[in-house]
Amino acid sequence: MSTDAPLATAPPLDPFAPFRLDGKVAIVTGASVGLGRRFARVLHAAGATVVVAARREELLVELAGELGDRVVPVRADVAVEADRRDLVDRAVEAGGGRLDVLVNNAGISRIANAETEDFEQFRQVVDVNLNALFHLCQLSFPPMVDSGGGTIVNISSMLGLVAATPVKQASYCASKGAVVNLTRELGAQWGRKGVRVNAIAPGWFRSEMTEAMWGDDASERYVQRGAPLGREGEEHELDGALLFLASDASTYVVGQTLAVDGGWTAV
Repeated sequence: MSTDAPLATAPPLDPFAPFRLDGKVAIVTGASVGLGRRFARVLHAAGATVVVAARREELLVELAGELGDRVVPVRADVAVEADRRDLVDRAVEAGGGRLDVLVNNAGISRIANAETEDFEQFRQVVDVNLNALFHLCQLSFPPMVDSGGGTIVNISSMLGLVAATPVKQASYCASKGAVVNLTRELGAQWGRKGVRVNAIAPGWFRSEMTEAMWGDDASERYVQRGAPLGREGEEHELDGALLFLASDASTYVVGQTLAVDGGWTAV
């Protein structure tokens, strides 16, 4: 009779499990249209309760009606400090005291020659794209720590990595470049405290911000020439990057900016 102990059976491998967000509470800013609306859908589909924020409340309510439960619409202008504070408070309340994910997607751009760009316009772009983003990170940090940890995904741009010219966007490039390095610094400061900070740098995608480009032959040829893949991105092509960085699938990734740009910044 054999005395050998039976071999232990390894549990089944589920490589998709770390990407789930069941029981998590997430904020998505700029969620009324475009990429932000898609980001909210992705996090919701992964199981999160999603607090969607934007200035156009009626579009947020419409989105909540489409998705059903686990969506909390909050009208918020991220340029307004009181709105930022209220947004985080509402999210923590919706989560019963917890906050797990922040997606800083809200942003604006202005096209102008650098030598003539109005300084107040420059200041406004930096205030929305950088200063408001930083403050939301700050406000989200304590409830994330209290929740046992969290993830912040800042939406930068490939134009935070390279120049925009011939499209003239000094303020946008400056603000998005600052987001890339702010992401590094916050990731380095907060990683050991349980809050991971990373960023996505999208390339050319169809959105309200870029709508003037599509249908214009010269603009479309510019995108096709500049991207090694020869085309603009489709909104679903950011799903994987977002879910990777927002979830436990990226627990050893911190301070990084993931370019999803069809290869634009690779050449």
